[in-house]
Amino acid sequence: MATLTIARLTVLEATRRRLVLALVLLTLVVIGLTGWGFQHISHLTDAAGQPVPADERRFGVSQVLILVEFMFSGVLALSAAVAAAPAVSAEVESGLSLAILARPIGRAQVLIGKWLGLALLILLYTVAASALELVVVAAVSGYSPPSPVPAVAYLVAEAVVIMSLTLLLSTRLSGMTAGVIALVLFFVAWIGGIAGTIGEVFGNAGIRNAGTISQLVLPTDALWRGSVFNLEPALYQAVVGGTTARGGDPFFVASPPSTAFLVWCAAWLVGIMALAALSFRRREI
Repeated sequence: MATLTIARLTVLEATRRRLVLALVLLTLVVIGLTGWGFQHISHLTDAAGQPVPADERRFGVSQVLILVEFMFSGVLALSAAVAAAPAVSAEVESGLSLAILARPIGRAQVLIGKWLGLALLILLYTVAASALELVVVAAVSGYSPPSPVPAVAYLVAEAVVIMSLTLLLSTRLSGMTAGVIALVLFFVAWIGGIAGTIGEVFGNAGIRNAGTISQLVLPTDALWRGSVFNLEPALYQAVVGGTTARGGDPFFVASPPSTAFLVWCAAWLVGIMALAALSFRRREI
């Protein structure tokens, strides 16, 4: 009960911030601009002034949609880190934690409650923004990705991973420091994933293994690739998936994450939250 109360208060506190309102307004603006762009793509003509074939238009829309999702992925990671960074550190520094923990509630309950509240916000925002973007794209271009639900689920998981890491860092570091470190690691993992793919294409075991290790240490890049896979047209995967033409390309994925990797992601989240609870319990308030 106490955990759910903390989760509810976390959601209410986050919605009171101007950051949430600004994020929502900017999201609507970006969706409007991308809708305008997709409409123009759907009316492209060739050098002779003839309409571009429908298959080529759909392919173009699908690739631009993946680029838009890449931008959204970065914004989502930034938002998750910014929301989680002060979740613990700000309350400890302000003395608010003393008032909360003076009641019959454990530190682990407080931490789990904050995680649940932030995870709920990430879920609601990601689903709403993604659904609106996909509806706009379908309305102006007639294109819909083959598997939108798994694509959005992978995005949610990616943001929850970066939020959990930031929450762990927030139990020991200031909010700004925790957020910056989490975001740097996010982009390092992305670069590591690209390097791993290049190593696989060129048969370099060292680079390939380094990329695999980076995805295990911080699984955000592999989850992002799972989302990309579910946005790619099936015909495109069938034609290009067996070649090396897109090797190292972060915007093309030949196969989704394995079940074993998804199990590892779940274990990773449990381990990170266990470390966060241990770190918070040992911190002086």
